[in-house]
Amino acid sequence: MRHMNVVAAVLAAGALGACESSAPPSQQEFQGQLEKPLTTEPLLKDPRVNDPLLLDDSLLNTTPVPPWPAGDERGMGNTQGVATRMRCAAYMLHPASREYELSYVRSETMPMSPFATPLEYDYVPTFGPPFSRHAVNGETICGEPGGQGTQIDALGHFGVLPQPWDPATGPQPSQNAVYYNGFTQAQVKPAPDAPLRKLGVENIPPIVTTAVLLDARTYVGGGNRLAGGQQITAADIHGMIQAQGLGWRGILPGDVVYIYTGWQELWQDPDVTGAYYAQGPGLAPDAVQLLARKAIVAVGLDVPFIDAVNPGQLQGQSPPPANTPPGLPFYAHHYLLSQAGIHLMENMRLKAMSQDKTWLSCTLVLPLRERGGSGSPIRPVAYGPPRG
Repeated sequence: MRHMNVVAAVLAAGALGACESSAPPSQQEFQGQLEKPLTTEPLLKDPRVNDPLLLDDSLLNTTPVPPWPAGDERGMGNTQGVATRMRCAAYMLHPASREYELSYVRSETMPMSPFATPLEYDYVPTFGPPFSRHAVNGETICGEPGGQGTQIDALGHFGVLPQPWDPATGPQPSQNAVYYNGFTQAQVKPAPDAPLRKLGVENIPPIVTTAVLLDARTYVGGGNRLAGGQQITAADIHGMIQAQGLGWRGILPGDVVYIYTGWQELWQDPDVTGAYYAQGPGLAPDAVQLLARKAIVAVGLDVPFIDAVNPGQLQGQSPPPANTPPGLPFYAHHYLLSQAGIHLMENMRLKAMSQDKTWLSCTLVLPLRERGGSGSPIRPVAYGPPRG
């Protein structure tokens, strides 16, 4: 394979023809260039330009991988660096790339998680300093922002007990919980009213990397929205990679993996049915383990839980999906956060990117740096050239 600097190649391609004349263009010529859609002209004669990383495979194998140093609190966040930014830049700089907003607009009427305090907004009257011309507006937000809307989980969000807790024996023995990298409850949350002293959301680095979008609605659901409790298996992930023409690269260390299930169709604001959070599709245990082996930095789905949740499961009326390990009904949360150090992103908006078949993109995810927080609202975005 011929090696090139992918960023230089994309930039140079966008500038093809720019030096044909040393004279500056006239206003009419300049306007004509602005009105000419980039997507109607080939960027390069090489058809591989739709996947710029095919121009240089040296960037595919330079991402750091575990094991990480003792005392590490970043988990797979350690994969983020020059290599992931360079991979990302190839798609961001592609002249045919589109911008995708992957988060929902936040409001007090959107669907709310039953596991977090709902958001309440208090909009205060316009005010201003005396003897000034200023008119100032603001609002107060109460609730758990990091647990509602499009969000990311910190590694300290989930720990694991030595054995299942039976409420008949008394309060939950949370003092026995163990977290990512072997941190104990006393190290992570030493008091009931304490923030996370370890593994808080402030440890998540800026995530700037390539994203792989897998279309489970098409491949697994046959074009239909996946059902509540339906699981996406490791075989499904392998199948989607091949069906979408991604076998040449697969899933790389430091990638973000987005999976579109179609559950997004149930998100309504205002939420008048409550259907979105009542159940949901999610990852099967073998898919969780596969993603962990791939050393991705984060996984995001257009679902409320990442884990598959059966109808009636949240109300205690039905069990988790049949292959769920005993005592771990939210196995994806358990394994990815507390064992693998991989972040979870819930309530993603992936329909537009899926419709465009933008299977590969540059994604940016910036959590808020809340000291000791277990999660954060996010506004993830992606840039990539459509294949559709």
